[in-house]
Amino acid sequence: MLVTLEGIDGSGKTTVAEALRDSLPAEETVFTREPTDSWYGEAVDRSIDDDGADPLAELFLYTADHADHLSRVVRPALESGKLVVSDRYSDSRYAYQGATLEGVVKRPMEYVRGIHQPFTRPPDLTLYFDVPPETGAERAGATNKFETAGYLARVQDNYERLVETDPDRFVRIDATRSPEAVLDAVEDTLERVR
Repeated sequence: MLVTLEGIDGSGKTTVAEALRDSLPAEETVFTREPTDSWYGEAVDRSIDDDGADPLAELFLYTADHADHLSRVVRPALESGKLVVSDRYSDSRYAYQGATLEGVVKRPMEYVRGIHQPFTRPPDLTLYFDVPPETGAERAGATNKFETAGYLARVQDNYERLVETDPDRFVRIDATRSPEAVLDAVEDTLERVR
């Protein structure tokens, strides 16, 4: 089973991913994230720090990282019967690059999804950590171009469209609550579906 953790920056998904390492059996679970720690992921990280990075080039860096992640980590783990928990996955690309490419390509989120559709492996369950964009920006510290409240509001709109499109896959987690309450909600959800 592939479980993905999604939400805008500052929503707490990385904190939950780290906490889940203590509650899920290590021998049966693979924890991973995007961008990865591969050289593809390092290229993505460099583009995040570059305010002048071309948005289309950046999309393809993210896409290359995702393809490598699938072949190197996700598919082998699933084939061996493991639970895969990924902190960010393809929905992040649809939401974030969909916002970044506004005015660059027509129907940007659909464009990004179309690029991924032939090769990606859809998640079985996506936990969507929901916080207001202002809260996310404040928590994240607005340290890069993707962490401003205005940009995060556009990203959140894209996430909402994704949830509407596939409501059976997404479980909304109220991430404005305490970290303990959020983790409890996540663990309850995982127990129900496993």
